[in-house]
Amino acid sequence: MIAAVYPNPPSEPVADGLSLAGAEVLGLVDLATESLAIAEADVLVVELSEQPMRRIREVARIVEVFAVPVLAVVDGPTLAMIEGADGITDFILEPVHAVEMRLRLKRLTAIGDSDETVVFKDLELNPLNFRATLAGEPMDLTFMEYELLRFLMQNPGRVWSREQLLSKVWGYEYYGGARTVDVHVRRLRSKLGEERSSWITTVRSVGYRFG
Repeated sequence: MIAAVYPNPPSEPVADGLSLAGAEVLGLVDLATESLAIAEADVLVVELSEQPMRRIREVARIVEVFAVPVLAVVDGPTLAMIEGADGITDFILEPVHAVEMRLRLKRLTAIGDSDETVVFKDLELNPLNFRATLAGEPMDLTFMEYELLRFLMQNPGRVWSREQLLSKVWGYEYYGGARTVDVHVRRLRSKLGEERSSWITTVRSVGYRFG
């Protein structure tokens, strides 16, 4: 596992978690300019305790270019800032526990291991480069939008509750609960367009179904 980390050097608890996970660390001096290191990384770890809004904006720009999952390290006051923030795949609260960080890193770098292309009508997902195309045109999806869409496409016809989707796609009880799923579904429908938005069906009082 190669982890790009900002700032460099990381705090001691974050460094302990990275070490426990067996990560090769690429320390970043500047999030905005070190694209080569980010391109080589399996995961980007960003501590948000200082200048959180600036770093959140920089993360959003990075994820637009690189298909890299982002683990944000946040304190209590910063927690509300990341809800719905583009680009942040997962987060861990301070004080950081090394074992929890190892588990989160392992899970994030395991997402998308399958290299099998997923196709539904004129929608195609390529897990080798995390690209999605619709009628031959590229879709602008965040990492977690991509992962949610891929999961739904791989399980067509089945109804999933919001809690199941949180567990299957996010992997734990994500902060914000069911709202997180609803927000991502709303964004996916918008990006699919009016004609195809009905591919993701709301099953009242239950959850969502694809196809």
